[in-house]
Amino acid sequence: MALLCYIVTALGAYLLGSIPSGFLAGKAKGIDIRKVGSGNIGATNVFRILGKPAGVLVTAADTLKGLLAVGVVPHVLYWAFPSASELAYVSREYLAIVAAVFGVLGHNYTFWLWFKGGKGVATTGGVLLALSWAGFLMSAGLWLLVLAVSRYVSLASIAAGVSLPFSVWISGGSPNMIAVFAIIGALAIVKHRANIQRLLNGTEHRVGSGKDSPA
Repeated sequence: MALLCYIVTALGAYLLGSIPSGFLAGKAKGIDIRKVGSGNIGATNVFRILGKPAGVLVTAADTLKGLLAVGVVPHVLYWAFPSASELAYVSREYLAIVAAVFGVLGHNYTFWLWFKGGKGVATTGGVLLALSWAGFLMSAGLWLLVLAVSRYVSLASIAAGVSLPFSVWISGGSPNMIAVFAIIGALAIVKHRANIQRLLNGTEHRVGSGKDSPA
């Protein structure tokens, strides 16, 4: 029974996370977002190609996916099995961890687009918000600060990824949560490896530079 609970949570979170918000926003305007700009379906490319309203909408949708994956999916089991004794052996924290990981994986590797997705920054923000609003504020604040100083979205996202386990630790998260967010943060950094190379080469796009460069 316990294994089934974890499997159902993982599947539900993955399916929710896999909704390709950026791709759908592009299709609504007759554009395949995968074939323009950086080719990424994430909010940064949507901002650049489709404009600010679409970018804001996609950012909100991707964040909401993470928030719902953790804040709703695991609780469906407790709604389906109202007797506490039936799920006494299922850890709420572990269910939340499973939902967080698979919600982000769903966004990064959506089966709707042959397992090619975004970089998971907004969705990661959503799962962090669901688990630790204080940790979210710290990492989001760092993202905004680095963006304001450097004008590199990628650098801000990388910095936020590095900060995740520390934000969770400072906000009182358990060792399990700290470890999981260290992994999620590492995944975000890996997804930005092309950006890291461009940062090192001095060819990365800056916000407001007016140059058309990959995101």
